Amino acid sequence: MNMKYSVLLLCFFMLACTSKEDVLLPKSDHTVVGDVTDHSPIYMFFKTKDKDTLVDVNRKNSIISTNWILNIDKRLPLKLVIPEVIKLQMKKREEKAHKNALAENYYSYADSVGKNMAFLPFTHVYYEIGTPMKADLILYFKKGSKLVLCNNTTFDRAKILTYLSGLNLEVTPRIILAFDKNMTFDQYIQTKVVIREVDSFTNETPREFLF
Repeated sequence: MNMKYSVLLLCFFMLACTSKEDVLLPKSDHTVVGDVTDHSPIYMFFKTKDKDTLVDVNRKNSIISTNWILNIDKRLPLKLVIPEVIKLQMKKREEKAHKNALAENYYSYADSVGKNMAFLPFTHVYYEIGTPMKADLILYFKKGSKLVLCNNTTFDRAKILTYLSGLNLEVTPRIILAFDKNMTFDQYIQTKVVIREVDSFTNETPREFLF
């Protein structure tokens, strides 16, 4: 593990020890981005009250002009996570005085094969709450399933690029990704890592809905 990873992990554990809280990071078997410099950490903690699951957001260390790394507990459902992500995105996108056009946003996760911290960029993703009404292609992802539903056809998420390539479309489609709001953040990250090549199939970053 190099020095940058060590510093990042040290900061994470210092925060965890200070607040007596912990973030269980999602895991995947592939590193999309292996290194992020000049970053600010933002944490979303898993909380419970009675029988309810809550999200506790710690954004006090976020600096607008830096890359943001969101450390989100894998147990949290998307219906709690994504509204908070939307708020953070709006804050950064609407900033004028200290805006840095090169600053990116990343989700952190653990590469269980490489045994290192890894990062998934989501700077250009626009999230919406609700069922998508119309698009060239809508890909649906359900909680607890590795299958994808598109045009009344179901297939394994690992075969998504094969499916898209086999459509023989005359023009590049507009793609919508629709995720089950009850899906855990862990499953979301695993799915996004597997289907990351979808971005290369279209001319724009696919929009994402929570249904």
